[in-house]
Amino acid sequence: MHTQSKFRLLVVRLGAMGDILHALPAVTALRLAHPTWIIDWVVEPRWRALLAAEGSTGRDAGQPAARQPLIDGLHFASTKEWRRKLLAGSTLQEVLALRRELRAGDYEAVLDLQGAVRSAVIARLSGCQRRIGEAEPRERAARWLYTERIETHGTHVIEQDLELAVAVAGDELNPVQPRLPTDSAAETWADAFLAPADGRPAVLINPGAGWGAKRWPVERYATVARELLSQGFRILVNAGPGEEQLAEIITGETAGAATVLAASLERLIAVTRRVALVIAGDTGPLHLACSLGRPVVGIYGPTDPNRNGPYGTRFRVLRSPQSRRDHTRHETPEAGLLTIQPEDVLRAAAELLYPEASR
Repeated sequence: MHTQSKFRLLVVRLGAMGDILHALPAVTALRLAHPTWIIDWVVEPRWRALLAAEGSTGRDAGQPAARQPLIDGLHFASTKEWRRKLLAGSTLQEVLALRRELRAGDYEAVLDLQGAVRSAVIARLSGCQRRIGEAEPRERAARWLYTERIETHGTHVIEQDLELAVAVAGDELNPVQPRLPTDSAAETWADAFLAPADGRPAVLINPGAGWGAKRWPVERYATVARELLSQGFRILVNAGPGEEQLAEIITGETAGAATVLAASLERLIAVTRRVALVIAGDTGPLHLACSLGRPVVGIYGPTDPNRNGPYGTRFRVLRSPQSRRDHTRHETPEAGLLTIQPEDVLRAAAELLYPEASR
């Protein structure tokens, strides 16, 4: 067990949104168990808001804990951009700059919670001699870059990440509600955005998904939206980048009664804190709601909710017995997903929105 007060740990989890959120409970448990450790994180720049509010410069710099509650420092690795410009001189310069930055951190352990070759390479760039990852990572080649390969037995990825955290902590850890930053400007904006609701509770619907096979038909989301509107709820439709057309279909089907939420990540966090329920597939906004302790209805198809479903909050998961785990990025919805009907989602939503009535 590491008892020194300034033990220096580097966490590597570059993206995506849901995956970073799945890593947060383990790192939060480490922070609570070892509040004096230095814990830094390497992440893609677009996901900064999940770890630190804009303008935060680190916990040791006197910033309010709410703005950067979990980690001391951030390193940015634009790996997606680097892959697009692999031979560009700017890419090499940025990689070398990151290498210098990481080595200056003088880390005593690196925890790779991504299990990909690119994350394992970044762990190696740090120069740290203790690099910890799963014995069977997502990309098997990554394991050869670890100095410690940990056998994990948990079913859910949150449980697996916690097992990796135990390996570096040397003591028992339990999953805890993750700590997300609070951006004061985004919180003020969210209050104003929701103010016209006249006290009506808001339900956030997210019709998009990472690929078509995970995407429940948008017309069915619209049916759910219409019914919840008739029950007196305010409907917000999250429109992530490239998903604006899906949101417009729902607003059109509800005669403009549903409100499109096309917001920054900081504002999405702030709004999600205030909603009564989130309805979505296996997407980042669903996992964000779980991290914030909001009730969720998860609509699952080719991905396994036992592994990456809702966790740590009140939830209902809908998944057909016909669905089988398949991460092939098909464009059309998976067959089992199509067996889930709007009335199934509404029934699950009612159990969460009206818990007394369902007893």
